[in-house]
Amino acid sequence: MDKLLYVAMSGAKQAFATQAVINHNVANAATTGFRADLHAMASRPIWGAGYPTRVNPLLVGGEWDRGGGAQQTTGRDLDVAIRGEGFIAVQSRDGTEAYTRAGDLQIDAEGQLITASGHPVLGQQGPIVIPANTRIEIGGDGTLSIVAQGQGPETVSAIDRIKLVRPDADQLSKGVDGLLRLPDGQVADADAGVQLASGTIEASNVNIAEAMIDMILVARHYEAQVRMMDMANENAGATQRLVAPAG
Repeated sequence: MDKLLYVAMSGAKQAFATQAVINHNVANAATTGFRADLHAMASRPIWGAGYPTRVNPLLVGGEWDRGGGAQQTTGRDLDVAIRGEGFIAVQSRDGTEAYTRAGDLQIDAEGQLITASGHPVLGQQGPIVIPANTRIEIGGDGTLSIVAQGQGPETVSAIDRIKLVRPDADQLSKGVDGLLRLPDGQVADADAGVQLASGTIEASNVNIAEAMIDMILVARHYEAQVRMMDMANENAGATQRLVAPAG
C-alpha cells in the first residue's frame, strides 16, 4: 500500500474516533454528575522493513476530566451533591461497587434508593431500602432519616447512611456505563469527611463551547486527511502514466 495513503487513512480513522468521543461528551452535557472523557492524539512510528520513516497517529483515550460541574439548587428532597471531593458509592450492573457524582436519587417500586440511571445506592450494609414514609431527609453526612407512615413529625428516625468515599481520583478508571472504579475490584472505605448538599445536584462538567470548537477542528483535520488520500490517488495515476509504455 502507498505509504502516503496509509498514513492519511490512519489519520482519518483516528480523527473519526476522536469525533465520537467529543460527540459522546456533548450528548451528556445535561447528564447529572457526568465526567467528560478526555482525548489526545499521539505519534507512533510505523515499524517494518527498512527505517521507520512514517509516523502513524493514535488516539489516546481512557482518561476523564477530574473537574467539577456547576451545582444547581433544586429543592428536591432526594437530590444531593458532593461538597468538594468525594463520590457516592453505588452497585453496578455486575454487582460490584462503583462510584459516581450523580446525586439525582430516586426510590423505585421496591423501595430501593437508586440513581437516575438505575444503580442502587449503597449504605452501611449494602443497597439502601427506604420503608414507606411521609417524609425523607438526607443529612450532610449522608444519614437518611424518615417519618414513617402513620407517625407524627416528631418521630423522625435514622434508617441508614449513604456510603460516601474519597479515593485517589488518579486511581479511578471510567467504565462504559459512566461509573468510576478502583483497579482490580478494590473497594474504597467510607470517609466521614465527605459531605453532601441536600436539594442540590451537580451538573455535567462538559464545556459545550470547548467541545464545539474541538468538533470543528477535528472535522477539519478529517477533511485534510481525505484530501491527502485523494492526492495519493492522483500521484499513483500520474506515476502509472509516466511508466506506461508509449503507443
